[in-house]
Amino acid sequence: MNVWLIGATVLLGALVPCGIVILRAGLLDALVGLTLAGTVSALALLLIAEGFHRNSYFTLPLVLAFTNFVGVMIFVRYVADRL
Repeated sequence: MNVWLIGATVLLGALVPCGIVILRAGLLDALVGLTLAGTVSALALLLIAEGFHRNSYFTLPLVLAFTNFVGVMIFVRYVADRL
């Protein structure tokens, strides 16, 4: 196990507080928690790709980062009247 995989494990552990905020907080706070969870997940996947030294693993975090941004914008569009 190298430092990249240890960093990925720490980041995956950081998803637990994000999940708690998503489940228990209000709508706007849950949106922030969801955005943070997507960002942390993309970073963890980047660290996993570097830890395994596989170039093909780098595409998934890039796609996740893009879809996270687009998904949050769509979510805000549909619930903007409640915010």
